[in-house]
Amino acid sequence: MTFVKKAASAVMAAALVAGTAMGAAAQQTNLRIQTHYAPESVSGKLAQEFADNVMTMSGGDISIEMFFSSALSPSTETFDIAANGVIDCDMTGGGYQTGKNPAFQFVGDIMGGYSTPYQQLSWLYYGGGLDAAQQLYNKYGMELIGWWVYGQESLSSTKPIASTADLQGWKFRSPPGMETKIFEKLGANPIVMDFTEIFTALETGIIDGADASGIANNVSLGLYDIAGHANYPGFHSMPSDHLACNKEVFDNMPEAHQRIMKVGMESLALRTALTFEKANAEAVAKLRADGVTIHEWAPEELQKFRDAAQATWPEFATTPEAEALVASHIAYLTQLGLVSQ
Repeated sequence: MTFVKKAASAVMAAALVAGTAMGAAAQQTNLRIQTHYAPESVSGKLAQEFADNVMTMSGGDISIEMFFSSALSPSTETFDIAANGVIDCDMTGGGYQTGKNPAFQFVGDIMGGYSTPYQQLSWLYYGGGLDAAQQLYNKYGMELIGWWVYGQESLSSTKPIASTADLQGWKFRSPPGMETKIFEKLGANPIVMDFTEIFTALETGIIDGADASGIANNVSLGLYDIAGHANYPGFHSMPSDHLACNKEVFDNMPEAHQRIMKVGMESLALRTALTFEKANAEAVAKLRADGVTIHEWAPEELQKFRDAAQATWPEFATTPEAEALVASHIAYLTQLGLVSQ
């Protein structure tokens, strides 16, 4: 064998050994993620698409087991079971954790602030929001991977909801946190209950209506089979659903896996906003055809809600983390022309 052939053979052998070693050293990441969304809902399907994308982009080095409809614990406890290592990641929303720190309200749902998902996402990625939010999540042993924002929510109701006057004495399901205070100021009776209990509570008349999700998700949940009234476009709430993972788990992931998770969330954010632009419009058309009354609030009624919401923000800014987040939001909202100081 010539010297050239020997050298080539040696290089090939070394490459084979190196490739084998790299293959043996490839790290597997196995994640268990819980979401409050049902698998058949629009958001549930998008969550599964995220998981499929991440697993495919990683070449199978990341595996994800999804638990839908809060199958392992109530939605409000998902963050805790992830932080404690029972599962790895929480795919609900920061608004469920306001009992820990009111600052979570301002990463979960500022209410009465941004008008579109794109504005809200731009605060997170380009308005300094991610750095501020990350400090909050890290304090509780979690890492914020990203947001997915489907846009303004719509209410469901068995009674007309055409204005703030209709909110007087209106009993409705509310998530915990600032929303209860805002609607109380407007005369409503919010009742905090888990996302999974809404349908039964409406069906049995425990509540008159519900703040559940965007109107397309509400349709998929069957809420308008009971509730004959909805509002659209929405105005009161635009929650930022999150993916937050146990910080120790995330820190021990290879950098490539971390990057895939973050980019996967950015893709999910865009797909979610675009999907709901279409899905909500289709849902409204279907509801009208089915005889559901769609209420569009007048500008002066919308302003009454915004005034009540923005007056409530300082009431929840009672920790250093909350104060910092409110200041960050107000600065960015002012820059966007949505708040005047």
